[in-house]
Amino acid sequence: MKTNSKLLTSFAISAIALLGAIGLAQASQQTTKQASPGAGVRVTTAYSVLEEKFQTDIVSIGLEQLGYEVRRAKELEYATMHVDLANGGIDFTAVHWEKLHSDFYENSGGDGRLERMGVLIDNVLQGYSIDKATAQKHGITSLADLKDPNIAKLFDTDGNGKANLTGCNPGWGCELVIEHHLDEYRLRDTVEHDQGQYFALMADTITRYEQNEPILYYTWTPLWVSGVLVPDQDVMWLEVPYTSLPEEQGNISEQATTVEGKNLGFAVDEQRILANQEFIDNNPAAAKLFELIEIPIDDVSAQNQKMRNGEDSPDEIRAHAEEWIEQNQSQFNQWVSQARQAG
Repeated sequence: MKTNSKLLTSFAISAIALLGAIGLAQASQQTTKQASPGAGVRVTTAYSVLEEKFQTDIVSIGLEQLGYEVRRAKELEYATMHVDLANGGIDFTAVHWEKLHSDFYENSGGDGRLERMGVLIDNVLQGYSIDKATAQKHGITSLADLKDPNIAKLFDTDGNGKANLTGCNPGWGCELVIEHHLDEYRLRDTVEHDQGQYFALMADTITRYEQNEPILYYTWTPLWVSGVLVPDQDVMWLEVPYTSLPEEQGNISEQATTVEGKNLGFAVDEQRILANQEFIDNNPAAAKLFELIEIPIDDVSAQNQKMRNGEDSPDEIRAHAEEWIEQNQSQFNQWVSQARQAG
């Protein structure tokens, strides 16, 4: 009987120890899960131009700190990107323009398949610019002034008598607005929209400016172009006669396209994180991070200027993102902490 009692006691002690070990393991797993809610989840993202990798990397680093495995970002045209998002080929993008890309959004399934999250970059602008010297010499203030053939010829670079407008790549969305404006303001007879590779076209435009020739171009912020051709110093925004945008953008008021008293013709916009709806439903930590994270537009422009100065490799851009996080460490830590709690 004593032997049996000892065996039972030993068995009980072993059982208690085993249960304790299981409990500790479960607690450890739970702690790990709380610390890394994205563990085991692979995430795919995308941007359209290299100048958008900086903000994409900042968001990706936040996800990595939550335990997600972020794959190398894809480079896609915006229309393709939205379709891929809706179909689950990518999980999020940090470069969705709410108003400019509204048509892409709706055509890809809208609210049923996609979700707009937070405001990553606020007050992003688009518009038409000319060099300040030509503007002042000829009294040019509006895009409508180009209806005058004599004014238009000032910006003729190919000898056909029409102004050459350095424009927007097919598939970006901005090209649809420019084409709409050329029709709406009756500029087809005097202005032609030069399209191709935007940055190659802008390189030629900047060269012409450096040679003291008139220039006419479309641009947006944040982007390095405004650091090379500085508004109100080297160039100036042109106004449009009145607000008119493709119907897909909805009913946009004149106030919504006016900046510092000038009607730029494009809606003042917001860059938001756009995510696949199923991914958001299954990843509350990522969803919370997407809602919280913000980047000042001037910081993006400053980083783009570094790229213009030659620091444009993927590794250098990643380093720029890491440097930005270090400079904003306290705020970034708060975003990640709140996201971790949500997960």
